[in-house]
Amino acid sequence: MTEKLFYADAYLRETEAVIRDVEVERERVRVLLDRTVFYPEGGGQPSDGGTIVGEGFRILVNSVRGKEEVWHEGKLEGRPPEPGESVRLLLDWKWRYENMRQHTGQHILSAVFKELYDANTTGFQIFETHNKIEIDYSGELTWEMVLEAERRANEVVWRNVPVRIEVYRELPEELRKELRKGLSDKVKPPIRIVSIPGVDVTPCGGTHVRNTGEVGFIKVVRFYRKSRKLWRIEFVCGGRALKYLDELLGDYWESLDEMPNKNRPLLERVRDLKAEVKRLEEEKDDLRRELWRWKAKALLEEAREIGGVRVVSYVEEAPMKDAQAFVVYLVDKNPNTVALVAGENYVIFAKNENVGAVSMKELLREVLSEAGGGGGGSEVLARGGGFAASPGEVLELALEKLRGKLSP
Repeated sequence: MTEKLFYADAYLRETEAVIRDVEVERERVRVLLDRTVFYPEGGGQPSDGGTIVGEGFRILVNSVRGKEEVWHEGKLEGRPPEPGESVRLLLDWKWRYENMRQHTGQHILSAVFKELYDANTTGFQIFETHNKIEIDYSGELTWEMVLEAERRANEVVWRNVPVRIEVYRELPEELRKELRKGLSDKVKPPIRIVSIPGVDVTPCGGTHVRNTGEVGFIKVVRFYRKSRKLWRIEFVCGGRALKYLDELLGDYWESLDEMPNKNRPLLERVRDLKAEVKRLEEEKDDLRRELWRWKAKALLEEAREIGGVRVVSYVEEAPMKDAQAFVVYLVDKNPNTVALVAGENYVIFAKNENVGAVSMKELLREVLSEAGGGGGGSEVLARGGGFAASPGEVLELALEKLRGKLSP
């Protein structure tokens, strides 16, 4: 069993240890130690990092895992270590300390959501840039409610309340009643209780700061519903909160600088831009329809007449989506018209609804039976693709089939 020194002193940054086991694979190495200051990943808190230094080698630790036996994995520099060797453990304190601030901030925020809205925290995770909790709440959560929880949580931070950690072989009944959430049967003695007097009492295996003031401040940055009764709250604390807000403000000012009108607030500038985009889209739609009108006129002048039906047939260079939009416009605006269009590996067959002598779906099926490929559609519009033949050859085949259906 590895002795976990971080439980006795979360502020211990370095120590001596002895290697008990080693696994080496090229430049990667895993070592099992008799004691450690490195926190292993678990309980929503990521593992610590740092350096293990020995005689003639160094391990840059980036993954720590295990419960009873804690393995340290990282990049090996120098010779392979051996069991029985003494090493020096140097913790990446900046990373650890920020995780301690985030974890303590989570306890405070979760306690406030429980107190205000009777919402239990069901999940928690620390990420490099932010944290998240998931709360069980069946009602409708609003920004006003979330910001009230944030305000209450920061009041706890600024009161500089001590954070106490005690370990129990058997949890007193009085203390059990104070727990924010009922104790799971999976939790076995010894039970580690983290308490913030007057705020929160909960079992936890993570590392925490000594008092709430060290959290700095808590800022909720996003929330959304995950399911009917589950909401995700994303937040940041301490130095990561400052970093997050600095990046957010940098993005804000850079975005504002991209606007024609650079005056605050950004929201008004975005609305101005959206209105301009909408106007340009409407103008583009008008121009597209004008182009369609002239294109339809030219195609109809060259259309074949088969059995009293005008048949427009041509090879299209545009993508299928754009081609279909025009074809639908063409047949809708011109009664007694059928359009056969072939593009790069696609065909579109369409007709005006008053042309009752032929089904576009049936026409496509007959073409597919000879040309191969696949597709489908309805009586008035059908699409297909995957042909081995060229677009022109598919059109000739479609025209031949259509003549048989429309000719008297």
